[in-house]
Amino acid sequence: MEASTPLLTPYKMGQFDLAHRVVLAPLTRCRSYGNVPGPHNAAYYAQRAARGELLVAEACAVSETARGYPDVPGIWSAEQVEAWRHVVDAVHAKGAVFFCQIWHTGRVSPTGRTTKMEVTTPLLLKLVMKSSPNQLSIFSYLLGICSLDTLLSPVGRKMDAISPLPNGQAPISSTDKQVTPQVSHDGQVLEFAPPRRLKTEEIPNIVDDFRIAARNAIEAGFDGVEIHGANGYLIDQFMKDSVNDRTDAYGGGIENRCRFAAEVITAVADEIGAHRLGVRLSPFADYMDCHDSDPKALTLRVIGLMNDLGVLYCHMIEPRMCVGAGEDGSKPVIAHGRLLPFRKAFRGTFMVNGGYDREEGDKAVADGYADLVAYGRLFLANPDLPERFRRKAGLNKYDRSTFYTSDPVVGYTDYPFLDDQNSELATR
Repeated sequence: MEASTPLLTPYKMGQFDLAHRVVLAPLTRCRSYGNVPGPHNAAYYAQRAARGELLVAEACAVSETARGYPDVPGIWSAEQVEAWRHVVDAVHAKGAVFFCQIWHTGRVSPTGRTTKMEVTTPLLLKLVMKSSPNQLSIFSYLLGICSLDTLLSPVGRKMDAISPLPNGQAPISSTDKQVTPQVSHDGQVLEFAPPRRLKTEEIPNIVDDFRIAARNAIEAGFDGVEIHGANGYLIDQFMKDSVNDRTDAYGGGIENRCRFAAEVITAVADEIGAHRLGVRLSPFADYMDCHDSDPKALTLRVIGLMNDLGVLYCHMIEPRMCVGAGEDGSKPVIAHGRLLPFRKAFRGTFMVNGGYDREEGDKAVADGYADLVAYGRLFLANPDLPERFRRKAGLNKYDRSTFYTSDPVVGYTDYPFLDDQNSELATR
């Protein structure tokens, strides 16, 4: 790749030799039916894998009660570990590095949603119906990793209502305050179940869920684990003072509010080694009513802990990704640099994420603002994104309406590669 393009220069992240600085960000897609990944998930990740590339898998629930959304993958059971192994093998076959993000959604558990979609078409038929070169190559690939019976089995979600937690139990959190209704990307108003405040003596069990999930991820073959401590989910709910109203050892001042995060990070580092551990943080974000009165001090406290443990990388969300930014469709204008104090403080690899394009990514790397740049929506819609950056080629536009739908092909593995598009143009 062109050495003159900062994003495309090699980078050594601990023991991992990366071919470039472009990373697939973890993206929830709600297509792991019954919380177990399938062949279509393997195809999705294999599409986006290339030698020396870093991919971070979508967030995996650490327990049955950690899944706030339908059909998100889990990593708590032997069945899930075995299923993920096939996905990991597909990514490793392409020479990529694969990390597993683990999460607990806490009080972020939408309730009362209904779905009108029923996907019962066999995966094989779905692929044949989409006759592009890309889909036919996926068909050939899937025949190599699973049985014909599997490909002929119906896939998808068929339900009248979403109830992600078992037995209708209340989600857990640092608080009993409910998330206010949120407007989703398709205009639906999401309401959230009232959470149950965790008892102090219950918290070690949740820490242990993270530890076991990390161990399971390594058993499944992942190269490492990223702890999701951002975006208003459980760890964030403990850290930020807009949510945490506890009066025990896990609430009050910064030290106490960081205690749960510290225990989770330490437990996972002890289990799998800090040399293959990343942590995701969103200091300035206000997702799900989760924000803090002193985000800089809070985040520097967590970074100090990560430094003490020798955590491999810090994955941080840009402040421009706050809710409400750019609602009119224009690109939010927020000056670079608010993450710089954290970049300077953290001793490991520093990864940024949040609305970057190629030019901004190049600048972030060239200026030393970041070592790696994670791309979400652009990578979702352009499975060969690094190659498109290399050629300075045009990008596919993402379809927001299919981000979280249940279809195993549409909006998932049917985005064309650049070479597919060039082939189609050549035959016209």
